[in-house]
Amino acid sequence: MTSNTLLQRINQHQHLKNLRNKLLKLHKVLLDTERITYEQVSGRISSGELLQLVISHEQFAWLHSISEVIVQIDEILTADEPISSDNIKQLMIDIRTLLSPSEDGNTFARKYYTALQGEPGVVLAHAEVSQLLA
Repeated sequence: MTSNTLLQRINQHQHLKNLRNKLLKLHKVLLDTERITYEQVSGRISSGELLQLVISHEQFAWLHSISEVIVQIDEILTADEPISSDNIKQLMIDIRTLLSPSEDGNTFARKYYTALQGEPGVVLAHAEVSQLLA
């Protein structure tokens, strides 16, 4: 392996770690926002109750898409084999597509659109992720 190839892999690995961290931050902000919405209707919930809701309640199901992308990145980062540049490019396209808010899109796109309209923290976290996807 040439030093150029090694450097490229190190850079890809670091970029994916940074992207993972920004996606985690975005997920947390979205989760906090969804929790507030839930608690306004149902009353305060504990962290344990929140975990159960995130796993099984339909109000939180749309957040699974981001969780799945984070898991996918984790698997890439811990894999024994290096990921190809084409696979990394496709992952970036998939994340950009996922994080495309739309009033008329699928459930995730609609809820993401609403979250971006109503929560400045979501806008900031989205901007940080978008910067890494550029």
